[in-house]
Amino acid sequence: MRERPRNVSIQPEVHVSDLPDTPYNLWVRGELDEYIDAPEGSRVEIIEGEIVVSPAPTLAHGTPIRYITRAFERAKFDDPDFPWEAQQMTELNLVGVWQAFIPDLVITTGEILQAASDADLPRLVSDEIEMAVEVTSKNGKGDDLPPKRSERRKQGKKPNKWTGYARTEIPYYLLVDRSPKVARTTLYSIPDQGTGAYLHQESWEFGETIHLPDPFGVEIDTAHWKPWKD
Repeated sequence: MRERPRNVSIQPEVHVSDLPDTPYNLWVRGELDEYIDAPEGSRVEIIEGEIVVSPAPTLAHGTPIRYITRAFERAKFDDPDFPWEAQQMTELNLVGVWQAFIPDLVITTGEILQAASDADLPRLVSDEIEMAVEVTSKNGKGDDLPPKRSERRKQGKKPNKWTGYARTEIPYYLLVDRSPKVARTTLYSIPDQGTGAYLHQESWEFGETIHLPDPFGVEIDTAHWKPWKD
């Protein structure tokens, strides 16, 4: 099946030259950066066929990522047979749905990470991931959030990573929403490929301890997590 060309959606300060192919195809071949003039440290992703450029994460944005990573490292220290490891900011190819994400964090097995490193692979593929983790940003576009019910019926109308993760059947999606109106972490599970939605969710307010269920069995301290300042 060939990918249908889509529009290009970018931030105003980012310049994109005329593309000779779809954004996803250029990204797969490692050529997309040649056509994008974006600020250093920007995150360039292909979401629903569109180029989405996000600013570099802030230090506060990285705080939840640090605590989640620490929780998985502690679990590995306590049990050498614990299979799961956290990897930050790795490119992720969502095979079959023509999307390219850079999650804040992915959870996969140490065996998969070592094999990818030994083979010098540039990215992981979606079926190698057990959980994707995203943290919302004040200057973000809201692409990490679940779309409104009305938007779920408008496939491709608005770039959305929540939908992409569900469509590619990544088992778990952990969303840390730092908005002062929310200040909550939600674990989405049971992805439905046909509807592009997660069918179950469980949430924890900032300050509560996150209890990730099996197959992880990990507890994450959120006492020091703060929403962004308006």
